[in-house]
Amino acid sequence: MNASPAAPSRRTARSHGRVRFRRRAAVAIACALLLSGCGVRFDAPPPTEPVPDPVEIVRRTAVDDALHVAEQAEAVAALRKTRPKVAETLTDIAEVSRRHADQLGGEYESGLQSDPPSPTPTELAEIPPGAGAVLTTLSDAAARSATAADVCEDGTLARLLASISAAQTLSARKLAAATGRPQPAYTPPVVPGSGDETAPAPSAAPSDDGADATEESDTTTAALTPSARPTTPPVGVAEADLVAIILAEDSTAYALEVRAAQADDETVRERLANRAETHRRRAEGWARVAGVDGTGADPRRAAYELPGAEVTSQDVLLQAEGRIAAGYASLVGLAEADTRAVAVALLTDSAIAQNSWGAPMISFPGLPEQAAS
Repeated sequence: MNASPAAPSRRTARSHGRVRFRRRAAVAIACALLLSGCGVRFDAPPPTEPVPDPVEIVRRTAVDDALHVAEQAEAVAALRKTRPKVAETLTDIAEVSRRHADQLGGEYESGLQSDPPSPTPTELAEIPPGAGAVLTTLSDAAARSATAADVCEDGTLARLLASISAAQTLSARKLAAATGRPQPAYTPPVVPGSGDETAPAPSAAPSDDGADATEESDTTTAALTPSARPTTPPVGVAEADLVAIILAEDSTAYALEVRAAQADDETVRERLANRAETHRRRAEGWARVAGVDGTGADPRRAAYELPGAEVTSQDVLLQAEGRIAAGYASLVGLAEADTRAVAVALLTDSAIAQNSWGAPMISFPGLPEQAAS
């Protein structure tokens, strides 16, 4: 009689044990399924680097060019055979080039685990034989930057590339002067209808410090090609922006004409008059291209307000060319791709004019916000 109640109790305990076992088994199976699913995800291919779009390709190419110039210039500057003046010039060029790379955003970092970094350009080749190699690299980079500024789909990047091309052209000219090599080829850009197509190239004149330098020359620069001759306004540029350029060119011409008439030094007088004529022709050419020549929208005037006598002729020219360079840089940023070539070339031309009249080398010609920083 005492054993009968115990039997149901043992059966109940065994039943509860089986329930707990089934629950544990269900949990184990669920965990296994979850882990199995995770295993499928772990076995998936690792993430890959995104395919760069055309704008990113342009940016990366410009960064590579800038770093190549910097690395090559530093390598040649460190050579024992490099003369101190040339080494100093190369060091300056390397610093400017690294600023270009930084402003462009630097080398692309995906953050993904990848193979060891590729060797730098200077590791792929032997140390260059001398400054001539850097000069070639600079000239090639300037040409690529100018072309990229014209065709890039991003206006902001195009404006930066145009400025970098101008700086690379100036660096090449500075290095050529330091090494005694011929100046890189340079042909002043042409605005159609301006008369520049048939005008003789201005003759060389000594700079104020006695060195042979001109604001224009009868040689050619890759960044400034004869093809930069617009027959229509750059696409995407408003009439008001073209009017501003016409006004800047014409008012500069007037200021330089007055200073040329006042100059006592024959060489300075000739240089000012030559540059004034260039700006006068360009103002007329732009007025024709813009369709405002002889109309009520033509901004050109017979006379303009002039700086006071306390401002030297050199400073008048430097300030005017700086404003014009900034104006052309703005046109590059506003214009659509494949219509910016002449603005890119004219930006470089004004930067060369400034430099030939004693302006210091700057990293970003035509970009006043960079100079301020």
